[in-house]
Amino acid sequence: MTASIRSETLSLLALDDYPLTATRYHAEQPHAQLLIAGATGVPQGFYRRFAEHAARRGFNTLTLDYRGVGQSRPATLRGFEMDYLDWAHLDLAAAVDQHRHAERPLYMIGHSFGGHAFGLLPNHDQVAGFYTFGTGAGWHGWMPKAEQVRVLAMWRLIGPLMTRYKGYLAWSKLGMGEDLPMGVYRQWKRWCRYPRYFFDDPQMPGLAERFAQVVTPVTALNTLDDLWAPPASRDAFMAAYVNAPYQARTLDSQAKGLGNVGHMGYFRPAAQRLWDETLDWFEQLQAERQAA
Repeated sequence: MTASIRSETLSLLALDDYPLTATRYHAEQPHAQLLIAGATGVPQGFYRRFAEHAARRGFNTLTLDYRGVGQSRPATLRGFEMDYLDWAHLDLAAAVDQHRHAERPLYMIGHSFGGHAFGLLPNHDQVAGFYTFGTGAGWHGWMPKAEQVRVLAMWRLIGPLMTRYKGYLAWSKLGMGEDLPMGVYRQWKRWCRYPRYFFDDPQMPGLAERFAQVVTPVTALNTLDDLWAPPASRDAFMAAYVNAPYQARTLDSQAKGLGNVGHMGYFRPAAQRLWDETLDWFEQLQAERQAA
């Protein structure tokens, strides 16, 4: 029988004092801390099973809802003002400060946007290892043809109509995830026009230099059937981590017996083998650190 994991809901103040809701999953005998940085429009509950699995392996694990999403959403998104990168600069940065521990290393898991966020953190140096799933540049040109058509229809037709009517992107109506604030929609749409995402945006100078400051070990895994972030898209974005010890992993999920993983299946129970490989990597980093 699988042991139950104790969890607790926490109030977490972002660096600008915006109230966030987080969940901590307690390991019985913790040897490390783990923070999960989720994808755009994905509530923290989606990562619960991974977090519980990590806690069983000795990682005190924290998940959170970014501002405007899930339990950190205001009463209405109409008129809610925010910058997309607030999720990194203010929300995740506060989670790093809150979850780090004087006697245990802090590791971080990313999913899609989470891989973008890591290089934006003002305190990424507090993280001893970063492993991200499904991170890519977002440009439709990296995607298979059929997915390109769907994505362009979203940006050029459905999104503009929906946001004009609602005042935010009613993502949930399309079965795509949580609704998104207008600021997130506008910036995401803009950056997805560029092959290297926000690095190619002339309105966002200095981002490449910030990512070049990262020296934390980084691994990025993408499956061949991830239509939103295939390996070529990953490589276009992750190239910005020029000074980090970096490895890219490309997975043929069908050949490995994992079935269809796509963009979201990395955190579904069928992918538990990937979870263990990730936690093994963190433990290897911890062992190397202790031996040094």
